[in-house]
Amino acid sequence: MRTSGILMHISSLPSKYGIGTMGREARKYVDFLAKAGQTYWQILPICPTSYGDSPYQSFSSFAGNPYFIDLDLLCKDKLLKKAECDSYFWGKSDTEVDYGILYENRYDLLKKAYKRFVKNLPDDYEVFCEEQSEWLDNYALFMALKDANGGNEWSKWEKSLKFREEASIVQTRKTYAEEMDFYKMLQYLFFRQWNSLKAYANEKGIQIIGDVPIYVAMDSADVWANPSQFYLDEKLELIEVAGCPPDAFSADGQLWGNPLFRWDVMKADGYTWWTKRIAAMSKIYDVVRIDHFRGFDSYYAIPAKDDTARNGKWKEGPGMDLFRCMEQKLGRLNIIVEDLGYLTPSVLKLVKDSGFPGMKLIQFAFDTREESDYLPHNYQKHSVVYTGTHDNDTILGWMKNAPRESVNFAKKYFNLTKEEGYNWGMMRGAWASVSDMAIVPMQDILGLDGKARMNTPSTLGCNWKWRAKEGQITPQLANKVRKYMKLYGRERCEVVK
Repeated sequence: MRTSGILMHISSLPSKYGIGTMGREARKYVDFLAKAGQTYWQILPICPTSYGDSPYQSFSSFAGNPYFIDLDLLCKDKLLKKAECDSYFWGKSDTEVDYGILYENRYDLLKKAYKRFVKNLPDDYEVFCEEQSEWLDNYALFMALKDANGGNEWSKWEKSLKFREEASIVQTRKTYAEEMDFYKMLQYLFFRQWNSLKAYANEKGIQIIGDVPIYVAMDSADVWANPSQFYLDEKLELIEVAGCPPDAFSADGQLWGNPLFRWDVMKADGYTWWTKRIAAMSKIYDVVRIDHFRGFDSYYAIPAKDDTARNGKWKEGPGMDLFRCMEQKLGRLNIIVEDLGYLTPSVLKLVKDSGFPGMKLIQFAFDTREESDYLPHNYQKHSVVYTGTHDNDTILGWMKNAPRESVNFAKKYFNLTKEEGYNWGMMRGAWASVSDMAIVPMQDILGLDGKARMNTPSTLGCNWKWRAKEGQITPQLANKVRKYMKLYGRERCEVVK
């Protein structure tokens, strides 16, 4: 079946409170997707963001981002008052998220909600805490201890806490019981709103594609609570870290700094940690997109002491053994794999053997020096085509900044014209392709330039900020998109009134 969707993170939804949330605007966006004949809403990871604001560097792989909790819904629940929400400053721009201001003000406001919450606990709160206890207890304690340690990384905490000595952990759970309850409340509120939003989307025929980063942050509850699963020494310090080797785009490569997995340990325990992670994500999302899939075939390991990725080495990953094990435990998984970049024959074999659809990226297609697998006439049906991802420029930004010969090639290939709009012409190329699924970023639907780019890899301070303006995503725009869906056989069957 030919389907399509739009990529837009929750943070990018319009909001008067500084960042997109899971409230009214999210439901309006679902209505837009349904009216536009879409099947999918793709988002970025919904985990709490760490320093640098990237959703791919989180304090927990299992927790939800408290910034996405809708304040108006909390007012409706009588946990906040509208005047309280309006009394805080949420930033100067309605097109960018100011994470610094959010960090200063959002938690302060949510602590007002906590004081009211504990006076009248919902009937299902304890059930939620019990059902999620395996990750929730460690996460809540981790965040409470981070606060108590001035935000420092857990590797810098006192020895008894760093090594999770039992007596120390038992004591801190008592000492910081209230602080832990605050973080548990945030997760309860997050998932209550998330489950309601997802149910609304599914009722409208919209499925949610969620993103799962292959790696986790060193400064996370994941690593702190499960150090034996990661490549750390006896002092719980990093030995080697993740990244990418030097290439034509980066002479030093990319130094991500994430801890690597001890695949031998994971294999020995039946990949329990990964199985629990994918099981949790498969409940949260309808479809899971796994980032950097090639890392399961072979991964680039860089000495932790290095300042660049130049001295890294390729090492063998778990391959199909991991996915066979997970399928035995969880059943057939609904997964998309991010298989971009330099693909060796063994990576291509892993993608084929997994049976999961890989990705085709149109912006990668127009290198005039060689015939590209990313040109649409080379696609297979069992694939997902994107005009660009969160790591790419917008189409109009690409048209301005890419090499002229690449832009001219694209114009000729898709017969792009100013009259139609270069963004619509390139999206048309994706929608017309044989790929079973086509996903385009919302910035391209809106015809925005490079200022709306979500992320520029290997840069800090200017990413993950873009927000749509109120009134920018219109029914008229939905109707225009739906005409293309009908033309290229990607329209959902249901007629949305």
